[in-house]
Amino acid sequence: MQASWPDSRAFWQGKRVVVTGGAGFLGSFVVERLTARGVQAFVPRKRDYDLVQKEAVQTLLAEARPDVIIHLAARVGGIGANRENPASFFYDNLMMGVQLMDAAYRAQVSKFVALGTVCAYPKITPIPFKEDDLWEGYPEETNAPYGLAKKMLLVQAQAYRQQYGYNSIFLLPTNLYGPRDNFDPASSHVIPALIKKCLEAQAAGQAAIVSWGDGSPTREFLYVEDAAEGILLAAERYNAPEPVNLGSAFEISIKDLVTTIARLTGFSGRITWDTSKPNGQPRRKLDTRRAENAFGFHSQTTFEDGLRRTIEWYRAQPAGGAEYSA
Repeated sequence: MQASWPDSRAFWQGKRVVVTGGAGFLGSFVVERLTARGVQAFVPRKRDYDLVQKEAVQTLLAEARPDVIIHLAARVGGIGANRENPASFFYDNLMMGVQLMDAAYRAQVSKFVALGTVCAYPKITPIPFKEDDLWEGYPEETNAPYGLAKKMLLVQAQAYRQQYGYNSIFLLPTNLYGPRDNFDPASSHVIPALIKKCLEAQAAGQAAIVSWGDGSPTREFLYVEDAAEGILLAAERYNAPEPVNLGSAFEISIKDLVTTIARLTGFSGRITWDTSKPNGQPRRKLDTRRAENAFGFHSQTTFEDGLRRTIEWYRAQPAGGAEYSA
């Protein structure tokens, strides 16, 4: 039986909302959907508020005086970026989150929405990943520092709720993709990296492209606009300590992903595999039932439709990326 949910616009009426990372990939869509709900969100930019610095966090809260904080800001990247920057990925993400949530509690911000990452799950986790399995092992090594830094927001949220009664929630999105993604090959994730590689190879008349690993790992991808809607539904409807997955419930192997992107971009050359490069986590697929039951979220965009929209956007405006994204 379908739950009867409150009106979205009523929840946001009169509230001051800060969206960290709101100028980035995911954040820009969250801000757009807030605007559609009648909210003019405050988006702190890194040049004005470096959230790694405690003083900047305090200044932000004093100036914005938010009722709700949606914390999306993160230092992120693909496997290569994680391998090259483990210390800075750990430190920057940990310090941004821990200081901001503590300051929000002390400033009496009524609700804090923290975004985690699927990278927080153990390397070997039963499929589909259930939120209760989050502590059953160590994350995949190539992105463990990033995943653990974000995972500490869950520990902090639950601790602050237990000791202070603070209303902080923690969401775990799977891999995101869509328009406005980061297409910089030095730091991009797999889908934008492959789109860029296929289109450039096609334009140059190259006979082959090279992909990392052996193609065997599987991933679940969530279209960015669906993720933005899920975050706002959780902000409106969810007020509990347990973490919640946000996903699409669709799993695809990296081999099939490359083949699909090659077909949709029109690249007809060979696909070769550099097995000296890491595969990353063997499988990723989330159990999404808690989000459906707790706040009525399920993804709306089919994978191929989302890929087509992403490719069309990149063809029209090839420069993507953001200072902070999630």
